[in-house]
Amino acid sequence: MKALLEKKKYTAQDYEKLPEGSPYQLIEGELIMSPAPAPEHQEVSINLSYRLYNVVKKTGKGKVLYAPIDVHLDEENVYQPDIVVILKDGKAKLTERGVEGPPDMVIEILSPSTAYYDLTEKKEVYERVGVKEYWIVDPKRKAIEVYNNNTEKGFELYSKAKGSGKVKSLVIPEFEVDLKEVFEEVD
Repeated sequence: MKALLEKKKYTAQDYEKLPEGSPYQLIEGELIMSPAPAPEHQEVSINLSYRLYNVVKKTGKGKVLYAPIDVHLDEENVYQPDIVVILKDGKAKLTERGVEGPPDMVIEILSPSTAYYDLTEKKEVYERVGVKEYWIVDPKRKAIEVYNNNTEKGFELYSKAKGSGKVKSLVIPEFEVDLKEVFEEVD
């Protein structure tokens, strides 16, 4: 009976044994299932990815990758963020397993099944492991918040907009996006 009551903690090694394409993330040692995103989520992801990719490619600063790609943060946390940026001089490295180490920028697009994790547990882990910039994109509210990781204070809100306006990256100063461009054709 005791074994039934004990909650098993999973590791990155356990996670890697899952079949390719399994809809799970490893969050604080728990396997959390993530269903396929809604079309609205995907449209926002494409709009944002496209604009970010063009800036990063033009400046030659690094790479932009989008889900699904495994981001190995530590032994109990392997995520599949919606969009990640790996700068050439950053801590993260691209390997056969995916991204190893904290990306320079992580963008999570909220959906009903994952919003809790994106706003709490994953945000705390991103902050702890040293992700430099964290974007939270909310398609329902048509809002974006950009947090920068100040080593002394952790994540601090750097830029935000809701409904209209622009948000800007500190990590990639050339990247500024108008909310109309991100949420266009998304209703």
